[in-house]
Amino acid sequence: MEKKWQQGWWSPAQRVDSPNFEARPENERVSLVVIHNISLPPFEYGNGAVEKLFTNRINPEAHPFFGVIHELRVSSHFFIDRNGRIVQFVSCDDMAYHAGVSSFRGREKCNLYSIGIEMEGCDFEPFTDAQYQSLTTLLEEIARHYPIEAVTGHQDIAPGRKSDPGHFFDWQRVYAYGIKVVRC
Repeated sequence: MEKKWQQGWWSPAQRVDSPNFEARPENERVSLVVIHNISLPPFEYGNGAVEKLFTNRINPEAHPFFGVIHELRVSSHFFIDRNGRIVQFVSCDDMAYHAGVSSFRGREKCNLYSIGIEMEGCDFEPFTDAQYQSLTTLLEEIARHYPIEAVTGHQDIAPGRKSDPGHFFDWQRVYAYGIKVVRC
């Protein structure tokens, strides 16, 4: 039987290491998954810009929007593109920089105890079937390996500041797989 998890890396995902992470404090355990959306530049897909952003290689000259964001040092554990391909940037045993100023059930700093999953998309159009298939597989695998108590959206942990994954994200598809979703 193939071992799918090694030191927080899920072997079916394509691995692209991001420098934008730090070790979780020893007493922290992963208990939350946060769903996001991202498109770079906004509303454009499939150009590799997300991977470049998460690895600090985005060219500020390639697009006016990149000039605004090129100094950000952000990451996520996983990214699911429009075709359902899953890329992992940070070990789930470490803390990725995905949630920012955030709070879940009164507990602040969600990066400390969460796994971030970015869906390639935006707030204004539906995600693809391939993305939902990959997402549910990934969520099931994460829940088998980590003591996940809830799955929620970035908009729920940073209300008023963030709006993703947005109103086009189909939470019912996640519920249908028996995954516990908590919306704040």
